[in-house]
Amino acid sequence: MRFENEGSSFVPVNRIHLFLKIISKMKNISSIKRTARIAGFLYLLQIPLGVFGIVYVPKSLIVIGNSEKTVINILANEFLFRLSIVSAILCALITIATAVYIYNVLKSVNKRHAKWILLFTLMVAPITMINELNNVAVLVLLKHPQYSPAFSSDQLYNMVSIFLDLHQYGLQITGIFFGLWLFPMGYLVFKSTYIPKIIGILLIITCIGYLIDFTTFFLFPNFPIIVSEYTWLGEVLMVLWLLIKGVNVKKFERWHEDQNLILLRNSFPDPAK
Repeated sequence: MRFENEGSSFVPVNRIHLFLKIISKMKNISSIKRTARIAGFLYLLQIPLGVFGIVYVPKSLIVIGNSEKTVINILANEFLFRLSIVSAILCALITIATAVYIYNVLKSVNKRHAKWILLFTLMVAPITMINELNNVAVLVLLKHPQYSPAFSSDQLYNMVSIFLDLHQYGLQITGIFFGLWLFPMGYLVFKSTYIPKIIGILLIITCIGYLIDFTTFFLFPNFPIIVSEYTWLGEVLMVLWLLIKGVNVKKFERWHEDQNLILLRNSFPDPAK
């Protein structure tokens, strides 16, 4: 055992190293749990923002096949319509923040694959912002009097319908990336040991649901089923796990110990081989 002189006392060096290792380990565990819970909180925020801006407001205001009634609803609930625009943009931005924290939770499994989570979500914000310009165009047509004389009432209603339809198409394109980011997330969750594998499997199923909806929307517009309405469980379980549990600490520790052993073996290969 080695000793270092500190005044009149001697401190064993290996005990100092052990103490520093324990402190570092405690910080690492505390950090990963905090990161996971922040990810869960941000992920949770996406749900009300997305449901409000993308589902609730359109279903409340848009009357399919009746553009005149739709225009009346939008004008009568202008603030609600404007709020849906803000809500959709906030949801996209929070999705990016969520991805950053989830990346930090899962990067120890495979950093290269975890980067795909960031890449797919970085595509969401610009597409969403551009898509929301369709709703802004609706407000410009209806609220700026200088544009009204250029169109008859029927033409104005039809223009509003066109922009609302374009917005719906834009949502489906955005849905590709809302789905695709779940695939690397699900894969990494499945490969990890500190988040249940079943959540990883369900996240991949959720991803497939989004992609099927995109395909049917564009190729089979009369397809009667929205598949993602039945495949959402993976995301809900992921949110709950991150918020309540964060990560399984014991399994996270074991994971890192195993990874350190692998690194050690790779650094000092067997001379007999």
